[in-house]
Amino acid sequence: MNKEAFVALVACFNEDETINYAATRAQVRRQVSAGNNIMCAGTNGDFSALTFEEKVRLCGEVVDEVDGKARVIVNAGMPATFETVALAKEFDRIGVDGIAVITPFFIACTQDGLVRHFTSVADAVSTPIYLYDIPARTQNHIEPETARQLASHGNISGIKDSGGAQETLEAYLEVGRSEPGFDVYSGPDQLVHWALTNGARGCISGLGNVMPEVLARIVASVNAGNDAEARAAQETYAAFRTDLYKLGYPPALVKRALYLRDPSVGLSRQPALLPDPEQDRAIEAILAKYDL
Repeated sequence: MNKEAFVALVACFNEDETINYAATRAQVRRQVSAGNNIMCAGTNGDFSALTFEEKVRLCGEVVDEVDGKARVIVNAGMPATFETVALAKEFDRIGVDGIAVITPFFIACTQDGLVRHFTSVADAVSTPIYLYDIPARTQNHIEPETARQLASHGNISGIKDSGGAQETLEAYLEVGRSEPGFDVYSGPDQLVHWALTNGARGCISGLGNVMPEVLARIVASVNAGNDAEARAAQETYAAFRTDLYKLGYPPALVKRALYLRDPSVGLSRQPALLPDPEQDRAIEAILAKYDL
């Protein structure tokens, strides 16, 4: 089975901070043209700043724009199981390829609590559910044994690991090896090649908003068995990541870098990163270094 790349698509905003759906559709077309699939309403998509109704419409607009030419996963995760289930049902109705569920944030959860949470969502819809672990943002971590327990659920199809540690990713990959039908998607941009060549089904990348062709080349080269080309593309991708992310909060920097090349994407809702001339000069220098 071929590996696949998803880009955690940015949400585009107008000057008054309302969603610019036309600009968002343009970003969808750009990613699909490069050969990437779409993750909607993820961390790089400002999901925590969007209302329930906006997420539902955004998902519908993305699915409509993709029109079957790529796969779409959408994040339904919220702090409360009640709202997460309600969102998941809306996405299920729209018709997506998968529903990612980020671990609850703000509310501290036990591992048993996480099992109940994810099971409730998976029981409520027919669309495959993907666990989404990003403990740096949620303070709740899905332990590998918890992932193994959840993998036995008939409608939980995998996990997105955005923890950043190769050891955790390897532990999830081991779950995938022992639990048929449980796919692992790597989130850390520096681990795309390593993950794909060590059993991951694919990757879900925020950096791909700025470097869609390079991300697609890593995956296509792995699928073609051209490891030298895959490694070369990964080196470029990882180097760009290092240079850009040393400036601050990664999702905000991805959005700002994209904005400097395409202002139609707009700024993010406050209190996100505001324009800073010195930082913009640093970002511009990095973009020029990589011919972006």
